[in-house]
Amino acid sequence: MSFQSEVYLIADELRSSANAGAYYAENDYDRERYARALSLSARLVAAIEGRPAGDVMEEYTQNLMHMAPLVGAEAAVFRDGAMLLIKREDDGLWAMPGGLTDVGETWAQSAERELREETGVVGTATKLLGVYDSRLWSSLSKYHLYASVWLVEPHDDRTPIAGPETTGAGFFAEHDLPALSPGHERRVPMTFKLARGELPVPYFDPTP
Repeated sequence: MSFQSEVYLIADELRSSANAGAYYAENDYDRERYARALSLSARLVAAIEGRPAGDVMEEYTQNLMHMAPLVGAEAAVFRDGAMLLIKREDDGLWAMPGGLTDVGETWAQSAERELREETGVVGTATKLLGVYDSRLWSSLSKYHLYASVWLVEPHDDRTPIAGPETTGAGFFAEHDLPALSPGHERRVPMTFKLARGELPVPYFDPTP
């Protein structure tokens, strides 16, 4: 894990603990202490990103219920042994289609939606292949995140196209993969093995 990723996760843990503490605090003294902890979290993020701590605090106060890890879903789609990948707009690297799960949808539905939005491919999630802790899989996320990978069966053989947040989409063979985004450079090769049944499914990170 990079230094920046480690500091982001420390700040996120401080933030969630401060929000939870303030929510359950029974007196002004405790609320003041948790407010101080939230401020320290904002200062850490501001220091990493080179912007005013007040701007970060303004973002924090818009979501004072951030107390637990975020959850996301990724779609693993195969055709003739190759996997569908998208080229991310933010870092220019390749990854499985995916994103955060929306309120009101199942975990599987979010994988189907992200696939549709990012590639135009419509499919049905048929199997949970794995659940990954962002802290352990080289993610650059500034938040503690659990990413799930779902095997998705497409409804037809349509050609994938880039969506609003992607700059490319296509199928890649296991031994001819493009430059992969952090976290995906480890998850994508593992997903090939999970989909073939070479590893037990669903994968999950064991207790350290």
